[in-house]
Amino acid sequence: MAGIGPFAKPEASVPEGQIPGLRGAPPRTPVRPSGARPGVGIWPLVIGRLMTRQIWIELYGLPGYGQTLKGRPWGLKPSAFAATPRDFRPLETPGAGKPILQGRFTLAGISLDVPAPQDPWDRASPSRGFAEALHSFDWLPALMHEGEAGAREALRLTLAWGRVFHRWAPFAWDPDRMARRLLHLAPALRRMGAVADDVGRGQLAALVARQARQLLRPPGPASGAATRTVAVAVTGCALAGMSGARLRRRALKRLPRALSRTLRPDGAHMSRSPEAGLELLFDLLMLKDGLTQLSEPVSEAVETALQKLALATQALVMPDGRLPGVHGGGVSTPARVAAALSAAGIAPTTDTASTPSQPPVGGLARMRSPLLNLVIDVEAPPRGPWTEAACAQPLALEIVCGRDRLITGCGWTPRAFERQGLRLTPGHSTLTLSETSLGEPLGGWQAELLGPRLLTRPYAVRHDERQGDGALWLEAQHDGWAPLTGLAHQRRLYLDQRLDELRAEERLFPADQAPSPPPVLAAPYAVRFQLEPGVQASLARDRRSILLRGHSGRGWWFRTDGPDVAIEPSVHSVEGQTRRALQIVVRGSARTDAETRIRWKLNPAGASGDPVVE
Repeated sequence: MAGIGPFAKPEASVPEGQIPGLRGAPPRTPVRPSGARPGVGIWPLVIGRLMTRQIWIELYGLPGYGQTLKGRPWGLKPSAFAATPRDFRPLETPGAGKPILQGRFTLAGISLDVPAPQDPWDRASPSRGFAEALHSFDWLPALMHEGEAGAREALRLTLAWGRVFHRWAPFAWDPDRMARRLLHLAPALRRMGAVADDVGRGQLAALVARQARQLLRPPGPASGAATRTVAVAVTGCALAGMSGARLRRRALKRLPRALSRTLRPDGAHMSRSPEAGLELLFDLLMLKDGLTQLSEPVSEAVETALQKLALATQALVMPDGRLPGVHGGGVSTPARVAAALSAAGIAPTTDTASTPSQPPVGGLARMRSPLLNLVIDVEAPPRGPWTEAACAQPLALEIVCGRDRLITGCGWTPRAFERQGLRLTPGHSTLTLSETSLGEPLGGWQAELLGPRLLTRPYAVRHDERQGDGALWLEAQHDGWAPLTGLAHQRRLYLDQRLDELRAEERLFPADQAPSPPPVLAAPYAVRFQLEPGVQASLARDRRSILLRGHSGRGWWFRTDGPDVAIEPSVHSVEGQTRRALQIVVRGSARTDAETRIRWKLNPAGASGDPVVE
């Protein structure tokens, strides 16, 4: 198996009126194309990538190319292991490795049975997500928790992968996929080597060394440079002798530059994905542990990056212990977030109304009260190679009430590669005009070359925050709709910290740079509030109020003066798997030559005078 085709044929098209991948669920409201085009500026990138990719395919596919990965002096192969860098990611599903011992791989929500002595490498994978997780060795940490039997099976599967893919192949040797594979292998190498004979131990060491040397060579997108460099350095910590020392030296020399390009001044990841920052934090912690075991110093650049990433992650943790799910980042889990902060020596913060207001981190602004905690996106999406997981969802909002996350997004991450539509504007809790998205992913053969970058028209986002006695005020607005409708969108949020009540207003008004005359006389709007899976929503008799109950059972009232309020089906992606969910949709029509206001508020249930639920 080689190239880009290790996937089984896709399922037949689903019946009309259902969501692909979620049988029986009704379709979402159709979204019109944004009209954003790549433009002439992308053609130099496309032509350059097309030429260089073909050059690397021809070069790396030469019969004798593998000899160049043996290192210098020629033929000197690593055969022993040094450090055991610790992966601080917790294993949250005990016993997850037992099915793998029996030949059952469950990845990206799909299972594949491969009983021993067979292996999954020379057969079609049921989906792209499954194949990516399989070749990234996402199954390895769970398998290594199964004692000696797990280590022996991990050794067998790893050496089998090496036999099938001993020559370079575009999919299996993809730089980012290979980096993740090495980061999974490095903590397991010594235990795998302990159950191997001399020949197997040498083959294992040579296999990881060849991949690490390949990672130091082009090509590779700039967005993953830091992770790839860390993977080489961690592998160098795990390999003994001259081979490991050379890998460490070369990787650590490149790492400061890669980190400076990957981190923003506030410590957030350049992709603006909180989860991407969390994963890089885990990788750097593994590198620090490996260097410490070898009694080698940790550079100032690594220590600084660790501190900045840890503080940025701490600033974004919500009261439910998870992260905001924006720009392709999942919300992660409380155990995972707590493990990263603990390993970095940072204590999780306890949000209270007295917590001082902080500037936005990663373009995400926070508002807090004793029972209400919200985050809002107040920046435009990232640009260039950092947009491969970005979403066209300006002013996206997530709200945690108590410890229940009630209002969120559709949870898209790159693990749900086939569900690119969740990156469009209706995929999060924000306003949409004319059922149009402000951007869309690059598709077709261009996406094969550059990745599914987000295409958007340039637009400006600005915000203002004020704090008073027991209250917080935030205004954020963007002009992304101006070329299409002539309107700008402003979201005003007022949080009463004494009453735990959020009052908000969506304001549509003629933009400063709007075309004259306006492109249309009126534009239909839809303000969506995506609900977390499992949140119950009940419409009151007044048809303007909705009772929300999270996992704790505590009720919260959502009220609005919008002309049409409805509870509609939606979907939510969790670790690449699609789940049913609900969304609140407030619809109406806005004139393009006047101002339109839609007010809504969120407050605890239980007070006298609450609406009556049908």
